[in-house]
Amino acid sequence: MINYLLKRIGYSLLIILGVVTLIFMLFNALPGDPARMMMGQRSDEKSLQIIRKDLGLDKPIGVQYLSYINDLSPISLHSSDSTSFFYLDKEKYGNFKSAQLGSKIIAFKAPYLRRSYLTQKPVGEIISETLPNSFILALLSMVLASILGIGIGILVALKKGTWLDKATLALCSTGMAVPSFFAAVIIGWLFAYVLGDFTGLNLTGNLYEVDPYGNGINLMLQNMVLPVITLAVRPLSVVVQLTRNSLLEVFSQDYIRTAKAKGLSTRKVVMRHALKNSLNPVVGAISGWFASMMAGVVFVEYIFGWKGLGFTMVQALSGYDLPIVMGCVVTFSIIFVVVNLLTDITYGLLDPRVRLNG
Repeated sequence: MINYLLKRIGYSLLIILGVVTLIFMLFNALPGDPARMMMGQRSDEKSLQIIRKDLGLDKPIGVQYLSYINDLSPISLHSSDSTSFFYLDKEKYGNFKSAQLGSKIIAFKAPYLRRSYLTQKPVGEIISETLPNSFILALLSMVLASILGIGIGILVALKKGTWLDKATLALCSTGMAVPSFFAAVIIGWLFAYVLGDFTGLNLTGNLYEVDPYGNGINLMLQNMVLPVITLAVRPLSVVVQLTRNSLLEVFSQDYIRTAKAKGLSTRKVVMRHALKNSLNPVVGAISGWFASMMAGVVFVEYIFGWKGLGFTMVQALSGYDLPIVMGCVVTFSIIFVVVNLLTDITYGLLDPRVRLNG
């Protein structure tokens, strides 16, 4: 089990490194000058050179990449002949431990995501402020998709071959094919614009809003309804189909026929015998979709004006704010990898064959 765990952790670290490398190289290949965007179009060339040097933008792209990886890694390597090392890195890393290794210094510290080009605010602080909003959306969407998906899946499995079964499968196929950003536009237009007077829902809004009359901050739960429904559409479709197919497969087993022959009601057969043995693929899909939804909130948050990590990332892209973009990408990658790693470990604990094949 230890070898299996170490192998999975190694794969996970390689995935994160690959994603960071790809985004860093692609973003630096785009036209644009962060220094000029920070100083404005009328800034003089000397000021621009000072900003580029301060941000490390005057160095070759390879050196910039290695410097970013050094900041991002919890174990970083520095030159001991730099007199400003402890001052600068104390400012960047906060409290850290260091050890001398020949002419180098090894620093053990928290990952440093640098500062925003435009606001000079630490990226880690920005992420810590916006990530909970994205997590709330993803969690509520997954809970909604799981509860409704399993319930509808049971119903259509019991109604196999009927018009209800066929109509549900058609809707699920449509739900899986529709991109989240397109579903967000349609759902927002229908329920917030066309039916807005009836539903009372807002097209845009955050979880908390400042009262214009100075009465403090108001909790706006209605603002999360449309983004939660939008994010739940695709995983709901998947959970319905998986639950239906798994139940139909279990229904053909001998022990189910024996339970029916004993006179047990359909409800008892499903809840006591069939359902618990058919949820393994459903649980795996739910965990995988939760990780994907954390990355899929980007366009949904932007369309609905939900101030989460996805909204922040889109704004950073429009402002060519590389540190924020990289910080968001790293955060999404870590969430995706950690959730899938935990899923793999769970499968490995439950089924020894997974550990052997892995």
